[in-house]
Amino acid sequence: MNTQSINKRIRLIMELRNKGITDTNVLSAIERVPRDAFVPPQAQDQAWEDMALPIGLGQTISQPYVVAFMTQCLQLTDRDKVLEIGTGCGYQAAVLARLARRVYTIERHKNLLKRAEKRFEELNIRNITSIAADGMKGWPRINGIDQAPFHKIIVTAAARVKPPQALLDQLEVGGCMIIPVGEPGAQNLKLYRKESEEAYAVRNMMPVRFVPLLPDISDQPHDMAG
Repeated sequence: MNTQSINKRIRLIMELRNKGITDTNVLSAIERVPRDAFVPPQAQDQAWEDMALPIGLGQTISQPYVVAFMTQCLQLTDRDKVLEIGTGCGYQAAVLARLARRVYTIERHKNLLKRAEKRFEELNIRNITSIAADGMKGWPRINGIDQAPFHKIIVTAAARVKPPQALLDQLEVGGCMIIPVGEPGAQNLKLYRKESEEAYAVRNMMPVRFVPLLPDISDQPHDMAG
């Protein structure tokens, strides 16, 4: 790693601290996961800037502050099994994998998923399981095995009115889910804590802008930014 890259990382971590990210484990994960490995070649010079960047198919790699904030809200431990809806380029999953025992991640765009899986392999990240599926239905039973319930769930696309019931059902009692909710231009990041099988405590965390949460596996052609 060259000096310029190191300086950019340090500057980003300082910026995140100044914006209120206080969890040292989250800051360490952001510092150690090479964001430049997850952005397209034409965006390399902006990889360590605190901004969202396009990754193709109308999707983005989230702003580092948003990644750090959502991760901090989950209060992860090394015992947690986490479900992520919206793998994208894989950056958020890689950050989660630094903090949790196991990450299960779903992406509806097969081409994005293939690229993310290649990055996980190149970075030797072994505690992520990824599939192409309809994330609104939660993690499917595979070979007769259920992975639910999950300790924590993170959704990186916005539900219009409320989280999909399948995701709430797959959250264990005492667990929490962070998810953007709302129409475009009026989205709020919400933290749901499952207090019983029927009851949830909900907190508005901050206004955000995310792509919409959509059903089914996408049949979009191969059209990547990098």
